[in-house]
Amino acid sequence: MTPAKLHILCIPGSLRNSSHSSAVLRGLQEVASDRARIDVFSLEAVPLYNADLDGEQKPPAVVELKDAIRKCDGLVLASPEYNYGVSGVLKNALDWASRPGYQSVLRDKPVLIMTSSPGMVGGVRAQGQLRQTLAATLSRIIAAPEVVISQVQTKIQDGRLTDAASLKVMLEAFEMLLTEIRR
Repeated sequence: MTPAKLHILCIPGSLRNSSHSSAVLRGLQEVASDRARIDVFSLEAVPLYNADLDGEQKPPAVVELKDAIRKCDGLVLASPEYNYGVSGVLKNALDWASRPGYQSVLRDKPVLIMTSSPGMVGGVRAQGQLRQTLAATLSRIIAAPEVVISQVQTKIQDGRLTDAASLKVMLEAFEMLLTEIRR
């Protein structure tokens, strides 16, 4: 009997239809689909965090986000870098998911971070901000070499990342995520 595939939830930190973050995740899906079930969750319907809405009747998109995180074995977050930092839409989703504090769906959840940018540093500054936010949520951040994809726009074809060197680094980090989940 073969063991069930691990379920990985990927969240792109951009809402743009042809976002680089989504293309990065489509590239990961293509090269790693034999290793895990990989689903991508769009943040398009998640409203801005408002504590007044964070009661018994949460917005449906927030309930869906939290359920998706709760049901997965691990997360891959793919963020662009906006003005030297993480995208607002991804930070907002993490704020929603982090409630209630110290008991959220992110607590003890293994998380792999990937960033990309048209610039030369590939979103490395967004990595630091994501690590700080995830530390506050008590997530298990994968201790892998940072997955940063510079000049990402030159590495995408037909809506997915195709650059062999970038895919190799991503796949190595993804394997570290899977290993951490199995512990």
